[in-house]
Amino acid sequence: MSLTVAVQMDPIQRIKITGDSTFAMLLEAQRRGHRLLHYTPERLTLRDGKVTAMAEALEVRDVEGDHYTLGTPERVDLAGVDVVLLRQDPPFDMAYITTTHLLERIHPQTLVVNDPAQVRNAPEKIFVLQFPHLMPPTMVTREKAEIEEFRAEHGDIIMKPLYGNGGAAVFKVGREDPNFGSLFDLFSATFREPWMVQRFLPKVSEGDKRIILIDGEAAGAINRVPAANDIRSNMVRGGAAKPTELSEREREICETIGPHLKAMGQIFVGIDVIDGNLTEINVTSPTGLRAIKRLGGPDLAVTLWDAIESKVAR
Repeated sequence: MSLTVAVQMDPIQRIKITGDSTFAMLLEAQRRGHRLLHYTPERLTLRDGKVTAMAEALEVRDVEGDHYTLGTPERVDLAGVDVVLLRQDPPFDMAYITTTHLLERIHPQTLVVNDPAQVRNAPEKIFVLQFPHLMPPTMVTREKAEIEEFRAEHGDIIMKPLYGNGGAAVFKVGREDPNFGSLFDLFSATFREPWMVQRFLPKVSEGDKRIILIDGEAAGAINRVPAANDIRSNMVRGGAAKPTELSEREREICETIGPHLKAMGQIFVGIDVIDGNLTEINVTSPTGLRAIKRLGGPDLAVTLWDAIESKVAR
């Protein structure tokens, strides 16, 4: 079954292919004989009820510095392709949300991965709050007195932007940290939205596990260990990926949330677990496929495309 697959992503010229999950998906799609089209979010148009994009034919190669060939841009009616991969990175802002409104008009006749309406309804640091029994103590607020009360109860805390990504602006604040007032002022001036505040989990030093769920089932994982003198395990912030297995508690987490993800049409999801605590559910542009394979795990791009192909209406 040969499909036409359009990928909505950041410019392919700028990606780092060694760790890019979108690139892994493209390589596997091409291996299966699917036709690839590339476009960036700002090239979407809604006119006369049709959602189109100025897109280029795409060929990919697993060669750093020579990883793509693009054709001439042409206007493509996205209702006429089989699959759209919604893969641009956050920030999850109004520009991102607007693309979900446009893509919602073609889904599911054209399969959008992940379901754009449900992506819009599941911001990663808010959707996860549906499962408080799986999480560390957490609150969402921009009220200083609430944070001070939370800090007094739980001691060391983590403060992070509600719509941040990649570990940016994630701070550990101690129970008696004299910098809290200044940090609160900085967050207040920088972010209009509330922030996520969580009890600090000291065992983050042993790793923050990224678990990939495909169509609601746990499929593979890596453990991301923070660099020295950093609490952030994101690989873009210097975290080191290590091979890992799932614990009984982590399997319990996946079995609890998996049916919800499947029902929502969230085919490709990455969750973050620290010391048996669920901290985030990532549905916008999860990563980890290439690292899992590189460390001896399964090639999850294969599993992912098996799931996608099974859902394409023919």
